[in-house]
Amino acid sequence: MSQFNSAVRQGFLGRAFAVLGAASAAAAAVEGRRRPRDRDLKILGIDPASFPK
Repeated sequence: MSQFNSAVRQGFLGRAFAVLGAASAAAAAVEGRRRPRDRDLKILGIDPASFPK
């Protein structure tokens, strides 16, 4: 069972959940007039240095 959990975390589903979570967190930050975390921007493929402050 632990092999399955590891495969899910590293596979397509794990990446999909990471992207959805990062998108949700970044959207909430922007809506709240805050800067998203660098980690969330990197997951979404956005260069944190180019994101306005």
